[in-house]
Amino acid sequence: MSIIDHIELPVADAEVSRRFYEAALEPLGLSLVITIDPARTAHGGARLGFGRKGYPSLWLHEEAGSSLPVHVAFSAGDRKAVDAFHNKALAHGGSDNGAPGVRERYHPTYYAAYVFDPDGNNIEAVCQTE
Repeated sequence: MSIIDHIELPVADAEVSRRFYEAALEPLGLSLVITIDPARTAHGGARLGFGRKGYPSLWLHEEAGSSLPVHVAFSAGDRKAVDAFHNKALAHGGSDNGAPGVRERYHPTYYAAYVFDPDGNNIEAVCQTE
């Protein structure tokens, strides 16, 4: 059982973030599983749920105002998925925050890539095996 059930991030523009996360998370086996209309939300902004097997583990909620950036690391099944995450994220509005590679400061098989999403959040994909 996972220690985290879900994570929710505020975003400035739900459509921009949807395109970014759909592309960046696809290599990791995550997809958009639910969209909640702004009229049905407490803040009046769209809510998007991404996950695996129909369960939304990552929620994005569109909300005006400032927020501090966060760091989220997604598990990748292999190093090729980390590479694909990085490439797709950059092609869909992300900016580089660390190209794919081994981060020996964590441990010898920690293979990760980092990008900033459209709202400046530090998003990572990591494979911790060879």
